[in-house]
Amino acid sequence: MKSLKILIPFLLLLISIPFFSQDIKVSSYNFGEGINFTTGEGHEIKISSYFQPYLETKKYTEADINNESRFRMRRTRFRIDGETANKRFSYRFQFDLTGNGEAEEDSGYLLDAIINYELTNKITVSFGQRATYTDNRELFMNSNALQLVERSRLTSAFASIREFGLFINGSFKTGGNSLIRPYFVLTNGDGGNVFNKDFGGLKIGGRIDFLPFGTFTNFGQFRQADVMRELTPKFVIGAVYSYNNGMSSRRGRQSGAILYLDANNEESLPDFSKFGIDFLFKYRGFSALGEFVKTAATVPTNITQRVRTDGTTTPDFTVDGIQNVENYVKGRMMLGEGYNFQAGYLFKNGFSVDARYTHLKADQYSFLNNATFYNRPNYYTFGISKYLARNYGAKIQTSFTYVDGNDINDNSGNPIPGNEWIARVMLTFAL
Repeated sequence: MKSLKILIPFLLLLISIPFFSQDIKVSSYNFGEGINFTTGEGHEIKISSYFQPYLETKKYTEADINNESRFRMRRTRFRIDGETANKRFSYRFQFDLTGNGEAEEDSGYLLDAIINYELTNKITVSFGQRATYTDNRELFMNSNALQLVERSRLTSAFASIREFGLFINGSFKTGGNSLIRPYFVLTNGDGGNVFNKDFGGLKIGGRIDFLPFGTFTNFGQFRQADVMRELTPKFVIGAVYSYNNGMSSRRGRQSGAILYLDANNEESLPDFSKFGIDFLFKYRGFSALGEFVKTAATVPTNITQRVRTDGTTTPDFTVDGIQNVENYVKGRMMLGEGYNFQAGYLFKNGFSVDARYTHLKADQYSFLNNATFYNRPNYYTFGISKYLARNYGAKIQTSFTYVDGNDINDNSGNPIPGNEWIARVMLTFAL
């Protein structure tokens, strides 16, 4: 299966050979934005790509442990956007040839596979797999357009990242330059496309954004740093809500990862809801992003057993020495709240100075209390970037993050005293 996934991008290119045999020409190319082609039949296609080699080193403040370092290719993205001769139809394919995805549960090669249809000039309907509208605003931004080396820990804790289903978005003028942009989502609730059994029910959600000063320049609403140096203030504020009916993972990223059964050995899964508010502001090189997310769960009262990773079942739901089904189930989910605020300034010489503060507050029973992966309430990050062009085509980024520990473990599960320092360096180069 893995080798088949590796071949998918190359098979796609083979399929496209008949297209390239037509009367085709390059219509435009902007460094960092991809190459645009057109055919005599009116078909338009854009090919874009970028890669990001990455270094990370971690140091514990009070533990006598050597630095933990790793080198890897963080991302190698290849993307095709197309528009048919009938301009109402468009599509997108995106792959990550590293197979990393944005998270461990999301590890795979296919990222986006989506078909769009312009129902009207103001409403677009999409079907397939893509980044979902019900995550925090940072997930609206492409990975090569991030202000800092990595996304915030708020995204890691609560975002489902990509989902498969139906997506509807609109854009409506509300007077002057202001806009309202509503979004609707109906998905499988299990992250990306499911090849095996699809556990649980559907996820429904929506978002509404308000842009009082009109649209950002060059899709700046979906990019973090103010590379375009907006001449007038640009601002978007939004609210988002989603409800996952029967979730079989920690936050809705993976189908069948965590399963529960009733007395009749039938599936019985908790419901998961998420609410958030966020904003983005840009003006003359300055940018600021703020996000708040809160989650909650409802546990069925008829759960009698859980499925272990080896497929066997057990009626054991022991929490603090007491059998407690509800608290045990909640303890395996990402429950709590958090907020992220970051800001930065991009100088005209291409240097950017950025800072971020992220706070996570776990519920009493939540996987956010896990000492190995979380149980760290505060993240303080400072970053310096150098943009090598007046766009997102090439840049070098470095960041330093101080993490407050709270009875934490290292990656091997060993208790670690004190707090953490994390240093990161990444190069981005785009077609």
